[in-house]
Amino acid sequence: MKIVILGAGQVGATLARSLASEDNDITVVDQSETALEELNQSLDLKVIAGHASHPEVLRRAGTEDADLLVAVTNSDETNMVACQIGHHLFRVPKTIARVRSRSYLREKDALFQREVFPVDVVISPEQVVKDYISRLLEFPGALQVLDFAEGRVQLVAVRARYGGKMVGHAIAELKEHMPTVDTRVAAIFRNGKAIKPEGSTVIAAEDEVFFLATPSNIQKVMKELQRLEKPYKRVVIAGGGHVGEGLAKKLMERFQVKLIERNPDKAAKISEKLGSGVVLCGDATDREILRNENIDSQDVFIAVTNSDAVNILSAMLAKRMAVRKSMALINRHEFADLVRDDDIDVAISPRQTTVGSLLTHIRRGDVSAVYSLRKGAAEALEIIVHGDEASSRVVGKAIGNISLPQGTTIGAIVRGDTVLMAHDNIVIQADDHVILFIVEKEVIGEVERLFEPAPTFI
Repeated sequence: MKIVILGAGQVGATLARSLASEDNDITVVDQSETALEELNQSLDLKVIAGHASHPEVLRRAGTEDADLLVAVTNSDETNMVACQIGHHLFRVPKTIARVRSRSYLREKDALFQREVFPVDVVISPEQVVKDYISRLLEFPGALQVLDFAEGRVQLVAVRARYGGKMVGHAIAELKEHMPTVDTRVAAIFRNGKAIKPEGSTVIAAEDEVFFLATPSNIQKVMKELQRLEKPYKRVVIAGGGHVGEGLAKKLMERFQVKLIERNPDKAAKISEKLGSGVVLCGDATDREILRNENIDSQDVFIAVTNSDAVNILSAMLAKRMAVRKSMALINRHEFADLVRDDDIDVAISPRQTTVGSLLTHIRRGDVSAVYSLRKGAAEALEIIVHGDEASSRVVGKAIGNISLPQGTTIGAIVRGDTVLMAHDNIVIQADDHVILFIVEKEVIGEVERLFEPAPTFI
């Protein structure tokens, strides 16, 4: 696939790295020659220096015969105009734009039409992050909670801890512990390395365990891996930007919310909008503010300011002052790599959550959802199966008889409203939603081809 990526910032660079290893023809456009040079030195791709929405720059980038245009510069306006020019001037089959301004997003249905701004997919990083954090708060103790098949089944990552009944026991014993619960361990990471989950695999303390289950069974499975935590009630949010204000509004219906914003004017405006929420004007890294707000009696501290340094420091401080759970939004992967599990409980990467949303619309075949995991090292996909036994390599075959690429696991199948955890004897049918976990990114192209029907299928 020939893909033109506009913007070599954190999202654009991460997307380029994710796609460049998968036999794609990638061109990246940016005004920063330094950012382009860094990409060019490490990846097999083409770079073009220039303004992303200028026709001559898009022409030099090869947009005339591109399959996909992805606009993820820091300017909403540049992204929107670039997609408009890409469609009208170069007839690009598909366009994707990152749009952050709530003013544009409020008018999304009217603006993003063929005759106005022909953007096929609009990605809002702030909305993606808000949804991500909201799901985490539903299941205390979870490191990640990801939806598949419109929430019928979820992939959950948890840290196995002493006190969990399955720690020190083989995966096969899960059925003995929970005879009425159907779940599937999709992957285990031990000391940062993937372990293929088999029935004989023994779960060790500190393992990062990814499992699939229906929402009603998630806490039952979590209880087997760690002591079940009490539900969250009190949440403190640091930062009153797009993410912080929007998150506060989203959480107020379920939690007691306090928001800390250092800018007095912004704090006053947010206070008027939130109504019942408590808004404090101050610095989230100030120990006295956290002490005065009894941080040790709060359930969750979520740092989502525009500064990685503030987010990391305030979340670390809150944790040391005995907040029950601390979370920090961290954009730069260099900072994320420095943070240890005992510093902050959950590090949230807007790059990875946004890239996952983008990949959903880039992957070949009928892909309903993609999540980028483990700092981009792994992926979870939801693929809809098409074809019949004559045109498909998977339809009519039992899972145990399908030759999956190395490092690939089928975790579950959603058939209509029924969720089937993957067992070797389950036969795949047309229109099944297949949930896959892939720990080796190099094989993603093979997985996509495996599930694509023959070209002659109609």
